[in-house]
Amino acid sequence: MKKIDEIRNMTPNELVKESTMLRDEIAEMKRRVHLGEVQNPRVLRVKRRELARMLTILSEHLAKEKA
Repeated sequence: MKKIDEIRNMTPNELVKESTMLRDEIAEMKRRVHLGEVQNPRVLRVKRRELARMLTILSEHLAKEKA
């Protein structure tokens, strides 16, 4: 899991790339949870929160560019 400072220092292009990869990872984890292959389904919650942080900071970056 990335720290908030690491996420804030990323460029918007990096954030888009990372969020896309994280979305794919979350989709794969959801599939594996439903199949019963994942030992700890709480990891999915952590990944979703990390994605939310990235999207929030990305929107902040975009708002700064527009202003």
